[in-house]
Formats: sequence, C-alpha cells, structure tokens
Amino acid sequence: MMETLLRLPQAHGVLVLDKPKGPSSARCLTVLKRMGQKKIGHAGTLDPMASGVLLVLLGHATKISNYLMEGGGKVYSGCLRLGRVTDTWDAEGQVLEENTWEHVSGGEVLAEIQAWRGHSTQPVPPFSAAKHQGRPLYKLARAGKMTPLKTKEIEISRAELLEVDLPHVRFRVACSSGAYIRSLAHSLGMRLGCGAVLTELTREYSHPFGLDAACSLDALRAEPERLFEWILPVARALPSWPLIELTAEEAARTRHGASLPHDARRMADVPFQPGTHALLQDPDKNPLALAQACFADGIPVWGVLRGLWH
Repeated sequence: MMETLLRLPQAHGVLVLDKPKGPSSARCLTVLKRMGQKKIGHAGTLDPMASGVLLVLLGHATKISNYLMEGGGKVYSGCLRLGRVTDTWDAEGQVLEENTWEHVSGGEVLAEIQAWRGHSTQPVPPFSAAKHQGRPLYKLARAGKMTPLKTKEIEISRAELLEVDLPHVRFRVACSSGAYIRSLAHSLGMRLGCGAVLTELTREYSHPFGLDAACSLDALRAEPERLFEWILPVARALPSWPLIELTAEEAARTRHGASLPHDARRMADVPFQPGTHALLQDPDKNPLALAQACFADGIPVWGVLRGLWH
C-alpha cells in the first residue's frame, strides 16, 4: 500500500537529495510528486545501485538544468571487482565471464587508475539512458537488440586509489558531467586482461553541492512539512553567476523578453564580457531570468536566455 504524504504547494528551488542505494532516481522523484511537486526535474540521474547527491529541481529551477549539467563537475567514490564481466558493466547485470585475476598486482591497478586522468573518449554502456534514434539504449538491450557503439568525450581531473584488497579495489574520481563510472571500471578490467565490474558507487559531489548539503529520502518521508526548509534558492545553484537586481520597470520589460542595457555605474561589480552569464532578480530578490552579455546594435546588453517567472 502506498504511503500517504502531506501535499504541499509547488516549491521553487533546488533540493539536494542523498539518494539511497536501491530505488531509481525516478522513484525518488515520485515521492516528491506525491507531495504536490508536479513541476520537477533533476540535474543528472543516478543508477539504482548508486547512492549520493541527486540534485532535484523544483518549479522554476527546472529551467536551469542544462546550465547546471554542462558546467558542473562531479566527485564519486566507488568499488570495483576484478575478474568478472557483466552485460551492464556493474554487479547488477548478467554475468558474461568469470576470469582469473591473481596475476594482477596492486601496482598495476594503481597505474591504471592514475591513467584515468586527463581527457579521453569513453565508451557508453549498452545499458544506459543514452539514446539511439530516440530510444534509450537500455530499452534496446533489454529487448535483445544490438546496441550501437557510442562514445563521449570526458575529463577526469582527479583519480585516487583508496584501498586495494584484491579482487576488490576502492577509488575516488573527480570528473566532468556525464562521465560513466561503470565504463571506467569496465575499461580498466579490459586493460588488465581479466575484466572488472562496478560494485558500489557514491556521488559525493555534484556541482555546486556536496553530501553535507543533502537531506535523506527517509527524512523527507518522515518530515515532509520540512521540505521548504531544505530547498535552496536558484542563486545558490549558480554561485559563479553574478546577480543583477532590477527595478520594477526593468522587471516588467524583462518579463516581455526585452534585453537589459548594461549600466556600467550601477553594475560596476558585474563584469561585462560577451558570452558571460548573470542571474536577473526582481526588486523582491526573486530569480527572474538567466541572462547573457552581448551587444545589440553596438550597445552592451544582457539578453534573456531563459525566463524563470511563472
């Protein structure tokens, strides 16, 4: 029987959720939907096996998803097991191979993990939400159809070996948004000649929030009336975007899509350079629009990228 949750007015902002291992990201969002949060999204899903930071976007914050995901790095800690290959590249998939791993040394594992660092092209797991001709790869794979080989460019800025207890290896990586940690484990196993699967994964950080800012799913279920206490404003999610507070007249024009002329005196602390971003606020400090610096007929202006009004 489904639990009864308090229904609340639509919230606007970012909820940093500490997703538990087991439920899918979609199932976690369903808990919030049943609390009255119909306008909802996220900035990067987590596999059911994974736990950690899931950025849930509510109300007008759903409009900032692309900007959070395109510039936001992530930090993961995880565990992999040598000597096994599965169809999903993690421990929850169907086992395809069992191989000996005893020939592998801790030094070889360390060298391979350190080799993760830098820019590289990564294979996309066949069981993933990446799409081919409009269909997620995991649906094609579950239907027994051949999945096309897809790759993506990623960057690993940090790769640490935390513990070696072969065949188990613990590690931590800091990476660009969209990197598949399952792919890192799978590729490492292939290079070592024994195969490897991801067995545990925790997202410790998803720009710009870490686990220290997160609330648990259990706490949300136990005290749904505290939802608004846990929600963070859009400005907190875009810390590098300067804030521009508008007058009532400017706010009215912005709501109609008009550009905001750059006032060098009034906006002295807001750097103007074509392509840079800013968050426009109304006189009550409510987020109004995402804007970008540009020139219109030779005049410096802040053009509206996305309106946040509702």
